[in-house]
Amino acid sequence: MTDHQLLALAKDAMKQAYAPYSHFPVGAALLCSDGTVYTGCNVECASYGNSICAERTALCKAVSEGERSFLTLAVIANTDGFCTPCGICRQMLNEFSPDLRVLCANKEGEYAAYSLKELLPHAFSSDDL
Repeated sequence: MTDHQLLALAKDAMKQAYAPYSHFPVGAALLCSDGTVYTGCNVECASYGNSICAERTALCKAVSEGERSFLTLAVIANTDGFCTPCGICRQMLNEFSPDLRVLCANKEGEYAAYSLKELLPHAFSSDDL
């Protein structure tokens, strides 16, 4: 799967976003090691803390289907700059794939590629306890 194909899936997922409070739809597509792709969108709630990001939606869908190894995540929003995952999403993704490649795109489809380690250089680990 090419970067552009993965970003297109994330863009399609963004169309399903439920963002009546922030008006900030986000889409994500998560490529598993076996080639399967899971998509997700953000789903907001009036109690903001109960909202879930697009990245975690895709991750939870994948994990619930037995996936545990991921190669690349694509994230897109209607922004001028590149949309990056929030800290909670970064930490959850790190739980499964610390070497994950992350494509962060803007409304024009332009993107930058980062490693998850670049985005979360000092991730929490239960090994640190």
